[in-house]
Amino acid sequence: MRIIKRNSSEEPFNIDKIIGAIKKANKATESSRLSEEQIRDIAGYVEYKCSKMDRAISVEEIQDMVEDQIMAKGAFELAKNYVRYRYTRSLIRSSNTTDNKILSLIECNNEEAKQENSNKNPTVNSVQRDYMAGEVSKDLTKRILLPMDIVEAHEKGIIHFHDADYFAQHMHNCDLVNLEDMLQNGTVISETLIEKPHSFSTACNIATQIIAQVASNQYGGQSISLTHLAPFVQISREKIRNEFRQELKEMGTEIPRETFDNIVEERLRKEITKGVQTIQYQVVTLLTTNGQAPFVTVFMYLNEAKDEREKKDLAMIIEETLRQRVTGVKNEAGVWITPAFPKLIYVLEEDNIYEDSPYYYLTELAAKCTAKRMVPDYISEKVMLKNKIDKNGEGHCYTCMGCRSFLTPYIDQDGKPKYYGRFNQGVVTVNLVDIGLSANKDMSAFWRIFEERMELCHRALRCRHERLKGTLSDAAPILWQYGAISRLKKGEPIDKLLYGGYSTLSLGYAGLWECVYSLIGKKLTEKEGKELGLQIMKKLNEACAKWKAEEKIDYSLYGTPLESTTYKFAKCLQKRFGTIEGITDKNYITNSYHVHVTEKINAFDKLKLESEFQALSPGGAISYVEVPNMQNNIPAVMQVIRFIYDNIMYAELNTKSDFCQVCGYNGEIQIVKADDGKLVWECPSCGNRDENKMNVARRTCGYIGTQFWNQGRTQEIKERVLHLSNSGLSKTKV
Repeated sequence: MRIIKRNSSEEPFNIDKIIGAIKKANKATESSRLSEEQIRDIAGYVEYKCSKMDRAISVEEIQDMVEDQIMAKGAFELAKNYVRYRYTRSLIRSSNTTDNKILSLIECNNEEAKQENSNKNPTVNSVQRDYMAGEVSKDLTKRILLPMDIVEAHEKGIIHFHDADYFAQHMHNCDLVNLEDMLQNGTVISETLIEKPHSFSTACNIATQIIAQVASNQYGGQSISLTHLAPFVQISREKIRNEFRQELKEMGTEIPRETFDNIVEERLRKEITKGVQTIQYQVVTLLTTNGQAPFVTVFMYLNEAKDEREKKDLAMIIEETLRQRVTGVKNEAGVWITPAFPKLIYVLEEDNIYEDSPYYYLTELAAKCTAKRMVPDYISEKVMLKNKIDKNGEGHCYTCMGCRSFLTPYIDQDGKPKYYGRFNQGVVTVNLVDIGLSANKDMSAFWRIFEERMELCHRALRCRHERLKGTLSDAAPILWQYGAISRLKKGEPIDKLLYGGYSTLSLGYAGLWECVYSLIGKKLTEKEGKELGLQIMKKLNEACAKWKAEEKIDYSLYGTPLESTTYKFAKCLQKRFGTIEGITDKNYITNSYHVHVTEKINAFDKLKLESEFQALSPGGAISYVEVPNMQNNIPAVMQVIRFIYDNIMYAELNTKSDFCQVCGYNGEIQIVKADDGKLVWECPSCGNRDENKMNVARRTCGYIGTQFWNQGRTQEIKERVLHLSNSGLSKTKV
């Protein structure tokens, strides 16, 4: 059993501290003092209550219990002294809000920070430096930059003001990098002019430098397209052809044209291998200024190519990218493991989805890659063209920014669709579960509270927008001046990019499943629950549309990928409403519109149901199915992929890919409960529980995490049920 201290560190429960605090207050009481036995009774009762809660308990919750028990014994003067003691200690703490947290970060005993981001290692100096700066930023944000009611709502878990640790700076969330512009027209990196590359491998090298620079100047995900690298395959082909022709001339040798072409293509393949390897290894080994590998997504879309020759060259890049990801990367023990980045997205389209399609072999390779390494994820071109309609009535297919944040369709001043070079200003998420429970099953009250919370979120989002207004392009030249987003002049404000739909503001939402259940006792998988869930989603969209029409700012509904916040929201709900079966009895709440992780439902029914909700989440959404090891059942993976193509815009398959460095076990590392009640990871082969001696990869929020998670997310991972069974589909043919 563990407690959460005020500086967010965790430590084992210690009954003696409770006894000591009561004794101090008891000593200051002149009458109605409690006996030693009564004090121990109170402490024992609190210990019992904490042990039944099956989660880490905050110091404040324990003190509330102590207060209630003192009052129950009629010791009112003692209770008053205990409250005074708490208040005095609170005043001492409030004199400095950041020192203890920063010190706990440095000493690596801040559990919240240690497991806030599953791709950041908090023991590394660069990560600690980023977290320390973040604590200062959060302090400034809460005391000075945000209205107090928004801060209080954030602290109570009513809303979540994302990335407060970066808010003090003029930084945005995520973007689609205009790699095509930067490679074709040149860019500047660290005051050095980078001209158009003369080979594919050089283009890949420049791309990784751009990725690192972009990651250091914003705090969210970024995406690049392999299509923007494809033209450089032909440049390399011509270069190799000329060099080989010169070699033959110098040797005075002639060879048949077919042999010549075959050797050129063989050398070109090696060039492509080298370039893709550069992206693969540099992305996972580069550290940005925030102490982690760049959070980058690589987009693979054949129909994005300008002509058939470019499409064939793009297919070679996609094939090599998938082959290298199947192989993986070596860990420090020299074992091939699953890397977290780059995240891969593969578009399913007419040219690759059917057995007689010319690029079907790529989809088969993608299926093998997914079965072993959890990526790529899949976008259905067919469904996306229906979901993403611009003002001219035309559908478009494009990648998200990072793991799931999608831009809205946009037509530029020339009447052409534009996606690359656009960005998201920031996110504020509403806790739908809190609205549901606050309404106490009264639908009229629900919609009234809903409107109040929408306006609260609106004002919080406007704070994000206003913080970016007036930002000069000089703040991040790689973004604003040298092509990643735009080509503004030095000293020019970015304001024009904040309006008219060029960028978006995201209204996030979480806990739709629990919200609906709290109101009518029905699940989203039931008819009444689904109807109410869709109604709530439509109302969220109506709020975004209203703000957009009034302000010419593109608000968009975003299915929040809660990571550490799932634990925070759950704890806040338990504190406000107690433990309610099916709603607050977990240490997590459900991401966005997702079916609850414990719900027994097959993969196809889950994807079909969630496709209706996904279509109502235009600012960001992804669905997944949980599967066992599918490496020996690729036909079943292909069946799911085909279903995705026909039914849902964006989906992924979650499998397991772990390694124990102690015994060499390669399979699924288990989650077990330790003696103190904490959930820990354990090798089923040798019993190893040292997180530093195992490699665990799990999908948590649309991307793969490899640095472990807080107790809430760990419980959620442990309780996931499989949506696909190998035994049931072992003989399935596509």
